This record gives sequence, structure tokens and C-alpha cells, in this order.
Amino acid sequence: MRQTILLTGATGFVGTQILKHLANFPVDIHVVVRKQHDSGLSSISGITKLLFTSDLFSESSGWLEHACLDVDTVVHAAWYVTPGKYLQAPQNLDCLNGTVNLAKACVKAGVRRFIGIGTCFEYDLTANYLSVQTPLKPETLYAATKAATFFSLSQYFGISNVEFAWCRLFYLYGEGEDERRLVPYLRKKLALGEKADLTSGQQIRDFLDVSKAGQMIADIALNNQQGPVNVCSGIPITVKNLAEQIADEYGKRELLNFGARPDNVIDPPCVVGIR
Repeated sequence: MRQTILLTGATGFVGTQILKHLANFPVDIHVVVRKQHDSGLSSISGITKLLFTSDLFSESSGWLEHACLDVDTVVHAAWYVTPGKYLQAPQNLDCLNGTVNLAKACVKAGVRRFIGIGTCFEYDLTANYLSVQTPLKPETLYAATKAATFFSLSQYFGISNVEFAWCRLFYLYGEGEDERRLVPYLRKKLALGEKADLTSGQQIRDFLDVSKAGQMIADIALNNQQGPVNVCSGIPITVKNLAEQIADEYGKRELLNFGARPDNVIDPPCVVGIR
């Protein structure tokens, strides 16, 4: 029988890619979307239902239970992630509460499997190389609410016989990325032939194309994997090396102005995932 998957956050940076890869499978996809903003979703193959909301995280238990009816798997990619604001935004608490309400609706509706989206920032970043066994030590409200969601849903779904996987994202880049982030900033400056002001670039990171991340999450949604999962490349690379690779596409490495911006003293020197 064809599975039915409910996807939230389908128009977001990560959710768009999850949807794109889910559409390659023989599944029926139900999508939660903000009212009157389906962004062309109705024309995508595999989508059989659009559920409109003004705010998913404030919906009633009745609305959420109705959305989960006849659904096999929920992939919950929605969250408040406005760049420059989300790390300490109080909206994270709304997302935490709303996600718990969604989890309750899943249990009542008989959903078999739930895939949540976490972050590498849940971990104790002083460990540098992070596996799913690395202790958690969130330092922002965003990371703390993600970790709280993970712990709460792990226990709740465990006693409710719902399969649960938690996908912790590392440093994503690619299609649909906000222009204020590193890679779009570099590409814009290089395309214009302008200098790109950067830090020293010595920070070591785990970068992954968001399309690959979407594929990994879609695969997890359709297999039997449970528990925390690192969605990462597992490949350490300095910010400087990444910037130079991008600059080489334009033949303009000389436009990279390393050291023009001060390094963030609280920025962890190394964040790399272990798959």
C-alpha cells in the first residue's frame, strides 16, 4: 500500500528539498502551508492534499488531529528560523509547545512514524567532532528548545509505540539559502567583482548541500531508522578553503579579503559531524 506522509515547513530552506526528494517516491504527500501561499505546491507530483493554516504552532488539537488522520509518517520541518533573530527568539518556545501538541495529535490519529528536525547546536560543541553519543549542551534558546523537543518526544513516542527519528542538521548551504548567509554573500560579491570581507576563515566546519540533506531526511522518513541522526557530510573543511573553492569558480580568489572582519571569540573553532 502507498504510504501517506504529512510534511510541515515544505516551503522552507530545508523543507523544499525534503519535498523534492519525497516526490520521487511512490507516496502520497500531504503538505501544511500558510493560507493562500501554496508557492506552486499544488502542481508538484505526489502532493494529494494541501492543509492551510495561519500558524501551525497555534492550531487547536482538533485541527492537528484532523491533519494527521490517515497519515503514516509525519516529517516535521517547520520552525521559526528568521536569520539574525532565531537563535534567541521567544518564538522558539511557541515552536516547542506547538510541536508537542502535534505529537499528541499524531498519537491520537494513529500515526506510525515521526521525523523531527534538530540542530548540531544541541551538542556540547567543545567536543569538536560530534557523534550522536556526544553529550548535549545547548547554548541558545533555539538549541535548547530543539533539545527539549528531542527529549520530550523520545519519551512520549517511546511509550506510545510511535517510531521516532531526530535529524540534527549541520552547516547547510545551497538552493533557496538566505542571501545574508556566507555562501550567497560570497557568490553575490564575486559575481559583481567586489571584495568579500571575511574573518580569518580558520574555523573548521561540516558543510553539506541542502539538497543532499533533503535526500537524507526523505530516506530516513521512508526507512526504519530511529533515534538521533547526524545530517552532515562528515568532512572537515575550513571556512577559508570553502571560500577559495567558490572563488575559484569565478577565477577571482584575489577578491577574498580574509581578516577584514574580526573572528567571533565565542565561535567554536571546530564543528564536524560523525555519521
